[in-house]
Amino acid sequence: MQNIQYQNLKRYFTFNQFLREQFGIKVQKISLDAGFTCPNRDGKVGYGGCIYCHNPGFVAATPHRSKKIREQIEIAMISAKKRRFKGKFLAYFQAYSNTYAPVDTLKQLYDEALEDDEIVGLSVGTRPDCVSEEVLSLLERYALRYLVWIEYGLQSAHDKTLKLINRGHDFKCFRDAVKRTRDRGIYICAHVILGLPGEDEEKMYETIRILSDLKIDGIKLHHLQVVKQTVLEDRYRNGGIRVFSRDEYISLVCNIIERLPSGMVIHRLMGDVRPGLLVAPDWKMPKTEIIARVDKELERRNTYQGIFL
Repeated sequence: MQNIQYQNLKRYFTFNQFLREQFGIKVQKISLDAGFTCPNRDGKVGYGGCIYCHNPGFVAATPHRSKKIREQIEIAMISAKKRRFKGKFLAYFQAYSNTYAPVDTLKQLYDEALEDDEIVGLSVGTRPDCVSEEVLSLLERYALRYLVWIEYGLQSAHDKTLKLINRGHDFKCFRDAVKRTRDRGIYICAHVILGLPGEDEEKMYETIRILSDLKIDGIKLHHLQVVKQTVLEDRYRNGGIRVFSRDEYISLVCNIIERLPSGMVIHRLMGDVRPGLLVAPDWKMPKTEIIARVDKELERRNTYQGIFL
């Protein structure tokens, strides 16, 4: 490999590597549930949410929704230290839309998360239609003292797809949110789902090209997963939805890594779902092994992130 950034490391720029470069030590995310909802569920934008969404189904969602933010953090820290973790922590507001509240409420929650000296920053998952200027100014102030990431759920750069999955916003909304977030010291991450209905590989590559042109800082890749109690499940059982095989997805992820700018942080290569809630695809293999196979395929190809740019 010619790119020095990946020597003696993975062949792509992982979030763990980014955090080590920032702090010189290992940093672990603590997933938090602050009790938010979503404008695509409560009627402001729509009802029912996206066709794939059953938020409690995602593995990383905290099981301590009823507890205060401070208590959730303490529980996670104690658990990490029992596993002999030695490092710092990043407070990750994950469940639903974590800027969808009055600014005073957000400040109270974010302040509570940052009370402990072992918390070095915030990662805030939200929608591009949930970031007012007041919210962005609040996050900008935190970014003067802490690492701050904002994670925008996009899923696809194609408006036809966004409408099909009942996303409740278009790509222009995402582009505008990115523009308004820039130059505030806030890192920007986009979530993308691979394999959405109606999209072939070329459409997925086009989403990647568009995000690369926007020069966002990071990306989270997810494979389309059919979860129980969703509209997607009904369509899948009626034969209207196809999901990737394991080997198809591994090959696709490697193709996408090759097309991502070398400096873009890859936060995630795939998602996972709580046991008992996943309908498809059932790859009968742990996430760690899938990622290991991605690493092996990149090695077999003798390739790395950004090689085709």
